[in-house]
Amino acid sequence: MTGSIAAFTSMAIATRQINGAHDTFEILAYRSVIGWVLVMVLALALGQTGRISTDRVGSHLVRNVFHFTGQSLWFWAITLIPLAQVFALEFTSPIWVILLSPLFLGERLTRRKMLAAALGFAGIIIVARPDFTALEPGVLAAAGAAVFFAATNLMTKALTRGEPIVSILFWLTLMQACFGTAAMLADGNVTLPTAATLPWLALIGVAGITAHLCLTTALSLAPASTVVPVDFARLPIIAAVGAVFYAEPVEPSLFLGAALIFLGIWLNLRQRGAAATG
Repeated sequence: MTGSIAAFTSMAIATRQINGAHDTFEILAYRSVIGWVLVMVLALALGQTGRISTDRVGSHLVRNVFHFTGQSLWFWAITLIPLAQVFALEFTSPIWVILLSPLFLGERLTRRKMLAAALGFAGIIIVARPDFTALEPGVLAAAGAAVFFAATNLMTKALTRGEPIVSILFWLTLMQACFGTAAMLADGNVTLPTAATLPWLALIGVAGITAHLCLTTALSLAPASTVVPVDFARLPIIAAVGAVFYAEPVEPSLFLGAALIFLGIWLNLRQRGAAATG
């Protein structure tokens, strides 16, 4: 999880550093091309190319439409609102998983899950403090990203039933590169990487793959009830980064709201743990 936290933090910093030089779709396109090259190099080096399957391309396509939309909103939000606020709203993704799982996976919506969702949404209101007469685009983008990440996670859960991780990463990076390139070319104004921005774009690409690998590995080695609390360490770390390097204010309400979001997720994880051992 240390690797995952470092990777997500690095991505946010690198995105902020090249803000203005490249738009969201350019960052996504370059990131995914770099990621695809890394996946292919690793697959070839480890002799895993034979495990890349075309049997479930349709499912990969749906998953990556959700993921591309979520990533686009996340990278855009990074350029609009404080980093800690983006991360806090992103952490509501498990709450959305609770609400969407009955539709995608046929899971039952229990009272505890509904309580967890209510706590999560209370946390959102405290973190975002929205003015409903003039909602900030950055807040809406970060909140929307969490919804699409939740849908992505549900699709990933379905795909991992029989699909090797190298195949998931291959189709992830390839499709994201295609989507990003198409979106980048749509406006007819493309900024190529420069000597100043290429290192940051490379960092985003490497960090993206590293985050996926580390988080997946952590979940395979430890229960979600262990992994998720550790992942929340991203919030104080990114808050400190935002305060020190970008003079972003850190308010107590941010951590109060994040605590409610975490409490909701923790209650849901406890219920899952009890059901697994009961």
